[in-house]
Amino acid sequence: MSTTQTPNVIAEMLKTMVQSRASDIHLQAGAPPTVRIDGKLKSFSNKVLMPADVEAIVRSLLTPMQQEELEYKKEMDFAYTIPGLARFRCNLLHQRGSFGLVMRVVSENIPSFEALGLPREALEGLASKERGLVLVTGPTGSGKSTTLAAMIDHVNLHFPKNIVTIEDPIEFLHRHKKSLVVQREVSVDTDSFSSGLKYAMRQDPDVILIGEMRDRETVEAAIMAAQTGHLVFSTLHTLDSLRTINRIIDFFPLHEHQQIRILLAESLLGILSQRLLPRADAQGRALALEIMLNTPFIRDMIKDEEKSLQIKDAMMHDNIRGMRTFDQHLVELYTQGQISLEDAEGSATSPHELKLMLTKFTGKGF
Repeated sequence: MSTTQTPNVIAEMLKTMVQSRASDIHLQAGAPPTVRIDGKLKSFSNKVLMPADVEAIVRSLLTPMQQEELEYKKEMDFAYTIPGLARFRCNLLHQRGSFGLVMRVVSENIPSFEALGLPREALEGLASKERGLVLVTGPTGSGKSTTLAAMIDHVNLHFPKNIVTIEDPIEFLHRHKKSLVVQREVSVDTDSFSSGLKYAMRQDPDVILIGEMRDRETVEAAIMAAQTGHLVFSTLHTLDSLRTINRIIDFFPLHEHQQIRILLAESLLGILSQRLLPRADAQGRALALEIMLNTPFIRDMIKDEEKSLQIKDAMMHDNIRGMRTFDQHLVELYTQGQISLEDAEGSATSPHELKLMLTKFTGKGF
């Protein structure tokens, strides 16, 4: 692959990737281009990439500033856009002495709650609050960034707010609607999430989005921002609500745990925990979503370590407010024919409880 051909080759590759509904493409020396479609990896070509091929692709995508960073950085996150096609979130890495690249498709259009299969009433309720902390959690590739973009877009569309986002990299581009939207990218516009959040507090924000809470400083600043009258959105790589609460508390030393429990209980609005599962009809993936809303009852449980173990039970019996556990939604998806029993059981927080709920719901043993 010559350097003059590279831009055209990558453009055609990404165009074909988008048309095939792939979510990611992996470019590694010694292997053909590989895409992920509906959660499964598939070879994209018979041509094995050489180290020089991958390096040529990488260098064709980087700005001059990023080229300079490449001289001393071993990995890098950045965004790349092909106008009229899509935006891509890119992760550059080194492996076995050569470059590797993973690119994820980010739609140029921000989808609605309905298009994402998200419960509109619950999410609009959270996005319409004046202050507090909203967390979207789940594994990599579960759609956290897309859910957050939809929530920010709801605020932008309906309320005159000043929205500040701190992202790594910027994925969805928000145009000013009723709100002003300032989007800052880590390493480009600010040094880090914690630094960006520190200075965001001096920019007259109403709403703050933190792409990810990676360290204690960012978590602490996010809670304080929510406590002082701001609506704060962020993400964590946790699987459900209880694990999310415990993960936040574990950022801090043991002697601070009780204080953090109280601060979190008073600032938290809700936790959305999501995963994408293969559809039973093999036509894409279905969103499985746990919703925890911080009711007065749950707030008291968060403050008490022993009572916090009862949060799941409280969620299961308070679905009138829109709450549901992950396993409750798996039962709903299975009985609707959207996912297979195998995938429901394999993804359940508690396979035993899932079977009990299925038996109760269907009248059949499992």
